[in-house]
Amino acid sequence: MTWTILVLVLAIALYLFGGMLLQNNGKKPSTAVSMGKKSIQLISILLVAGCVCRLFVPYYLTSVKPEIVQEMVEGVQRKQNEEKNKVIRSYVRSKVDTMIADAPIMGAQDAKKTIFVWTDFSCPYCRRVHGELERVLDARNDVRVVVKNFSIHGPLSDAPAKAVIAAKLQSPEKAGELVKMLMNRNYYSQDDLQDQAKIGEKIEKNVMKMAQEAGLDTAQLKKDMNGEVVAREMANVRDLAQRFEISGTPFLIIGEQAFPGAIPYSQIIKALN
Repeated sequence: MTWTILVLVLAIALYLFGGMLLQNNGKKPSTAVSMGKKSIQLISILLVAGCVCRLFVPYYLTSVKPEIVQEMVEGVQRKQNEEKNKVIRSYVRSKVDTMIADAPIMGAQDAKKTIFVWTDFSCPYCRRVHGELERVLDARNDVRVVVKNFSIHGPLSDAPAKAVIAAKLQSPEKAGELVKMLMNRNYYSQDDLQDQAKIGEKIEKNVMKMAQEAGLDTAQLKKDMNGEVVAREMANVRDLAQRFEISGTPFLIIGEQAFPGAIPYSQIIKALN
């Protein structure tokens, strides 16, 4: 802004006094001098016009017509989403079985319509969107939700993420039930967070209580949590997050469209349809 004002002042001065730079020694101005003066005036006019535009456009866009900026931003976002959806569409069509193979599923295992959700059990926004997804499952029997456990909060996330993946090895239905329990209930308290060195241990203990309540064999569950299948699924979640440029949770893929953030029930239904 400062440089624009400085150039504007210099351009005005050039327009007013630029002709003095060309001396004609008191004689009748030559054609060259006249052309030079006109050139200086033209250049100064162009500079003044450019500076005025540069000063006025930001004011116009931010104060007079801010909706234009919003439309531009939305246009860029739409373009980015279209490109992202192309990548997702291509991958989902060719690799959907790999994406589902080891992941816990809520709803009918063989449902015709699939929602993938990158989620974290300690994320409040994920819990909110989980409630919306449960509404969808209650309303429709042609939808399944594939839970991709994006463990991003360290010990707050690791044990529940691994537990629900391992639970699928015992029972897909019980794995889905454990997902619901962990999302709808608090699996750690403020007291559990007091001793930083033992957070992971305390949270795993609490998760095992819920797993037992869900009817799972907790001894086998602990063993499977450190097994190959869980490691493979956790790696798959991270790899897909990188491929789809997922930087946070929740993130949904409904059909072949991407929806970052905690979208409402109505938007989920619209996407399914």
